Amino acid sequence: MEWTAVSVLTTNEAVEAVSNILQEAGASGVKIDDAADFKNLKPGKFGEVVDLATIPHRDHGAEITAYYPETIFIPEILPTIKQRVNDLAKFGLDPLPGTVTTAAVDDESWATSWQKYYHPVRVTRYLTVTPSWEDYQPKQAEEKVIRLDPGMAFGTGTHPTTRLSLTALEMVVRGGETMYDVGTGSGVLSIAAKLMGVKDITAFDLDEVAVRSAKTNLDLNPVASDVVAKPNDLLKGIHQPVNLVVANILAEIILPLVPQAWENLTPGGYFLTSGIIADKLETVVAAQKKQGFIIDNILQMKDWRGVIAHKPTEDE
Repeated sequence: MEWTAVSVLTTNEAVEAVSNILQEAGASGVKIDDAADFKNLKPGKFGEVVDLATIPHRDHGAEITAYYPETIFIPEILPTIKQRVNDLAKFGLDPLPGTVTTAAVDDESWATSWQKYYHPVRVTRYLTVTPSWEDYQPKQAEEKVIRLDPGMAFGTGTHPTTRLSLTALEMVVRGGETMYDVGTGSGVLSIAAKLMGVKDITAFDLDEVAVRSAKTNLDLNPVASDVVAKPNDLLKGIHQPVNLVVANILAEIILPLVPQAWENLTPGGYFLTSGIIADKLETVVAAQKKQGFIIDNILQMKDWRGVIAHKPTEDE
């Protein structure tokens, strides 16, 4: 089968938004080449296990490449993609240069192109993300390994917003919890939560492509075999309280999630949010406080923020 690669040059802050635009246009996979990922990989900081100089990478900005099967008529979707990328400025995200290009690619080229970019990376104190084809073994007893297939996922789990979410999980999970993973994407947060001892997880995503991607990655990690992944619009229609609600999504999408998370959290339950660009933090925090959440911690990595909040108990 012939495939078409659609690539967008953009800023680091717009990576997730552009990826979402490409996925919603019907992409069967997304490759993210983000200079910010490599700038964060300083020797010893996260215990990386490869020589960074050997990894091809960008010096600045980001390029997101989506792959579309021959059944999708590219000239029909390109104008919409370009318009939506340009419109990101309306939401406070800088998409420039926002250049959109296309190229033909065959199955073999697509299948092998991932492997030169992705290597095992220690993303938090306890978690290492490794591509599915690497036979990576933990180097320390407490190290936990997440296996992902970047060819079907939305990056490698190394983006700052994902790292903030993983760090937040490490801070609050004690074992035995129930959890909703909202906007699951690659499923990395659900896999990490299971490795940390969360008992029951349901993962949601509006995009069916994302749900299929999450299921592929869940299958690569036996500990997450019982995670349920299914399409849903945030937590709309969900009325079963859990101990944790985790969402690594854009600030604009977090806002309508706030009352839904409140309804679906037990007293004392945690609401972990990431994907928040710095200048949107105040808006997100204000919405959570207005709902009644107590803010416990604000996490920071470069221009991104994560919020750890909880629903108060009767004693608070």
